[in-house]
Amino acid sequence: MRDLEAFIISRFNSSYIGDDAAIIGDICYSVDTFFEDVHFKRSWMNMTQIGRKAMLVNLSDAIAMNAKPLYALVAMSLPYDIKQDEIIELTDALKKCANEFGCEIIGGDTISADKLTISITVISKSTNPLFRKGLKEGDLLAYTGKLGASKRDLNKLFSGEAIESDSKFYEPILRQQFVEKSREYLRVGMDISDGLFCDTNKLLDINDIGLELSCDITDNIGSSGEEYEMLIGFDPANLPQIEKIAKQTNTPLTIFGIVKKNSYRFLCKPHHF
Repeated sequence: MRDLEAFIISRFNSSYIGDDAAIIGDICYSVDTFFEDVHFKRSWMNMTQIGRKAMLVNLSDAIAMNAKPLYALVAMSLPYDIKQDEIIELTDALKKCANEFGCEIIGGDTISADKLTISITVISKSTNPLFRKGLKEGDLLAYTGKLGASKRDLNKLFSGEAIESDSKFYEPILRQQFVEKSREYLRVGMDISDGLFCDTNKLLDINDIGLELSCDITDNIGSSGEEYEMLIGFDPANLPQIEKIAKQTNTPLTIFGIVKKNSYRFLCKPHHF
C-alpha cells in the first residue's frame, strides 16, 4: 500500500513541513483531527474521554517539540443526534485538558454532520525546539514509557471487551517534564503516534541513515499506534544525564538501537487511509 499521507505532504512544497509541528520564528503550529469510527467509536468512550483525548493528542505535537502550548482553535462536526448535555460534557473536557497545560481555547468552528469530528490547531512557543533532523552515526535511539497497551486495549474494544478507565487508549501520557529537562541532551525527538516501527522509519528516512537493533522488539510493542510516548535520539555521552532525568521524572526509558550508516528499516504498513 502506498503511504498516501506522505504523498499528500509531498504535494505541498514547504520547508516547514517534516516535524511534529511547523516552527516559524519561535512560534509552533500544529493540527490534528480526531474522527469518529477512525480514531474512536462513541460506544467506546463517553464525551469527557473523547474531549480529553482529542486535546491530548493535539498537545502531544507541541510537547514533542519542546514547545509550550499557548492557544488552541477547535473545529467540530457534531452529529445530528447529539444532546446539549453531551456538548457541555465535551466542551468542558476540552477546556479542562487545555487549561492543565496552560493552553486557552480562543475560537474555532462547528458544523452538523453524520459523525463527530474534532480538529484542533495548537499554537505554542519554543526557544529551543526539538526537531526530527540531526541524527548522527553512533547515536542511541530510545523510547519513553511502556509500549503496547494502546494496541492491546484497542483489540479488546474491537472484541467487545471493557478496558480500564485509565487505559492509555483513553488517556495518553505526555512526557512534558522529561522533554523540557532533557532537551539540551537530545539530538532529535518525535512523539509515537503511528507506532514505534513506522515512526522510527520516519526518523531514519528524514536523516538518511540506518539502525542496528540492540534489543528485540515484538510486533505488539512496535506496531502499537497512538502511544504518544517519545522517540528520541542522542549522543551516547549524554546517556547518564538522560537516565538521571528519566528517573527524576518517573519516565521509563528503553534504548533499542544504535544509529548506523545502513538502509535498515522496520516492516511497517501505513496507518492512514
